[in-house]
Amino acid sequence: MFNFKELLQQAQGMQQRIAEMQDELAAKTVRGSAGGDMVTVEANGAQEILSIKIEESVLTSGDAELVQDLVVAAVNDALTKSRELMSQEMAKLSGGIRIPGLTG
Repeated sequence: MFNFKELLQQAQGMQQRIAEMQDELAAKTVRGSAGGDMVTVEANGAQEILSIKIEESVLTSGDAELVQDLVVAAVNDALTKSRELMSQEMAKLSGGIRIPGLTG
């Protein structure tokens, strides 16, 4: 027999575990880079950019387009790693079951 109360309790428990996981992800960091580490970007598991470091030689090159391209590439690398981290953590939480909107 279907037990709605039990289902609701399970959903609330899952919601709490997701909130805890989001807090944990925000505390974890990943590092993206481009141009052989000439530009590095640090992001957290909540997909927030925490820092961008650019080697001075890139800045003094006078090539603004190169700097822009390297920053974009490093940010995208960091965000990709952040999404992968989130996906791995969600897979642990869901026991490997793919949940639309939550797992990749």
